Amino acid sequence: MKYDAEVKISLKKGMLNPEAATIQRALALLKYQVENTETLQIIKFSIEGDSEDIVRQKVDEMCQKLLCNPVIHNYEIGITPED
Repeated sequence: MKYDAEVKISLKKGMLNPEAATIQRALALLKYQVENTETLQIIKFSIEGDSEDIVRQKVDEMCQKLLCNPVIHNYEIGITPED
């Protein structure tokens, strides 16, 4: 069975985020005052597996090995059956 996977990756609290800081400064120059700016990376793909649990395990392994650095990143995994 095919599943759609979505991984949302963000920096852990306390990690420097120069991209978010730049965005916040640029918005301030445009007279938009925002606080607590952070960036989020979303990766979507299709994957095959026997069950949602097995697919979730595979995607978690992908996150641990390649998609993010667990030392500095948090990640959320969303799995839905493909229509």
